[in-house]
Amino acid sequence: METTNESMELSIILPALNEARSLETLLPELIKAFPDAEIIVIDDGSRDDTPAVCERLSVRVVSNPYRMGNGAAIKRGARAAKGKNLAMIDSDGQHTAAHLQRLWQRFKGADLDMVVGARAPKDHASPFRRIGNFAFNRLASWMTGQKVTDLTSGLRICRAAHFREFLHLLPNGFSYPTTSTMAFFRSGYSVAYEPIEVQRREGRSHLKIWREGVRFLVIIFRIGALYSPLKFFLPISLFLFAAATALYVYTFVNAGRFTNMSALLYMTSLLTFLIGMVSEQITNLMFARRERD
Repeated sequence: METTNESMELSIILPALNEARSLETLLPELIKAFPDAEIIVIDDGSRDDTPAVCERLSVRVVSNPYRMGNGAAIKRGARAAKGKNLAMIDSDGQHTAAHLQRLWQRFKGADLDMVVGARAPKDHASPFRRIGNFAFNRLASWMTGQKVTDLTSGLRICRAAHFREFLHLLPNGFSYPTTSTMAFFRSGYSVAYEPIEVQRREGRSHLKIWREGVRFLVIIFRIGALYSPLKFFLPISLFLFAAATALYVYTFVNAGRFTNMSALLYMTSLLTFLIGMVSEQITNLMFARRERD
């Protein structure tokens, strides 16, 4: 539902790739539940009737000329949106307008910067994904210092100005929820989770488990290294120090000498720690500069 009111409270962004079937149901629900909101469907190179469904329902469509990825679609939607707050919801039928209403009520009722719809473990598609998401949630919780309940949920509402601060960090693939959640936490913005029970998705998932799993892991460490460098470098430094000490004890007991390898490991441990310290100072300066601006 297109509007020109630049002071509107909410813009709803739906990335869509061949989701005409689920949009037939979801879009009318959203229009009814959020009559004053701007609704934008980002058509990521669909080959089905996704654009036609949106046109028939008078919903604004931003079309990618080819498949650019879920994250790229979200970024295009965030740039095009006019609302002071952004809602992101998947178009595959897992989330409903009622879910988004619950998040919107929670968001308006508290002084929060982001509310994320948290799925129960049983709602993940397979045991492998449940195990993977549990591991990612625990790792992200340690890196951010805050409890992360659902790192990969595609249902969220946040303040538009804050979300746009991190557009340059968001990948074009399926990892935008991971990046934005960790960036909000590490930047000191308030994040809350609202439990939801997702529906059975329409069609098949476009997510490649192994490839995206590795990408999630890389993103967790990349954001951790950017916003909390010591939490990334210190464990590596301690591991190298422990390895150097163990090797030194072994060679001293068996050969009565201190080896070059032990010296190299000690030096690498020290350099890694110093890199972490310098990175931590740079991060602090970056945040201080942003606060002044």
